[in-house]
Amino acid sequence: MGGDKAPREIVQGALEAIELKPDREIILVGREDEIRQEVRRYGKPALERNISYFHAPEVIEMGEEPLNGLRRKKRSSIAEAANLVKRGEADAMISAGNTGAVVTATKLKWRFLKGIERPGIATYLPTPWGLSVLIDAGANIDCKPEHLLGFALMGDAFARLILKKENPKIGLLSIGSERTKGDLLVKQTFSRLEKAKFNFIGNVEGRDVYGYAVDVIVTDGFVGNVVLKCTEGLIWALMKMIREEVTKNIWHKIGGMLLKGSFKRVARRGDYTEYGGAPLLGVNGNCIICHGSSNAKAIRNAIRVAENFFQYHVNDYITQRAAETIGAQ
Repeated sequence: MGGDKAPREIVQGALEAIELKPDREIILVGREDEIRQEVRRYGKPALERNISYFHAPEVIEMGEEPLNGLRRKKRSSIAEAANLVKRGEADAMISAGNTGAVVTATKLKWRFLKGIERPGIATYLPTPWGLSVLIDAGANIDCKPEHLLGFALMGDAFARLILKKENPKIGLLSIGSERTKGDLLVKQTFSRLEKAKFNFIGNVEGRDVYGYAVDVIVTDGFVGNVVLKCTEGLIWALMKMIREEVTKNIWHKIGGMLLKGSFKRVARRGDYTEYGGAPLLGVNGNCIICHGSSNAKAIRNAIRVAENFFQYHVNDYITQRAAETIGAQ
């Protein structure tokens, strides 16, 4: 029930995912009558045998304070979805709803993986050289060095198992590449990462976020979320300026038509719907957090991402690496 386009786009994305892979089984959690209506509207009854429903009459709205919302609305779709995973009735949870409520629900109900003190949202970053990962993208505001060490460990796992990078380069986001640059948190984290069993390349600056030198960018959730939202705004502004320039005169229009395919491919690489959602790493379960404005395509791809994390046993790998890396410090 969460997200700007729920439940219609959420339901459509789930049904599209089943069309692409008929052995998928999906539980739709929320107000059952509304959800069933959207399933019928899709007009493909054969897909319904792969769908089950879990009635959750309450909804935590996007602007609600997460903890209060979960306390007052124990039968919300977010709370009940987290309960399904906790009981082993579902392998993963996907939500485009209130991010804070999703993070809080999974922390309270699932707890953390052994050796991890804070979960982190890992988000894909498209670069000219492929994909990199930013962690944390908004799950934690006030962090300690040990939390960022955990983010580095989880980002390393993400890059190895999902992005298929053999020896991911880990960078710590700061205001300068020198080890003396940055606030107290960055300086203390630098020392911890130096001692860890990572391919730590040192501090990276904002201009390096989309560069070739780094595969995993580690930062706290406040800075990470600002970077993510600035990126979204920049992509939107650039595409708008390109459209304006292309339509200025007939010659620009002709050039734009010739480059139309290239523009589409570039836009696709920066389109968040292509990547589905951002995994919440560090909690004892599989959770994919989707953008609030997610459409059916984003939800369909989020289901694929959730399957990958389950099939590659990402949480088992993180637990093993935490014992080797964090336990040794």
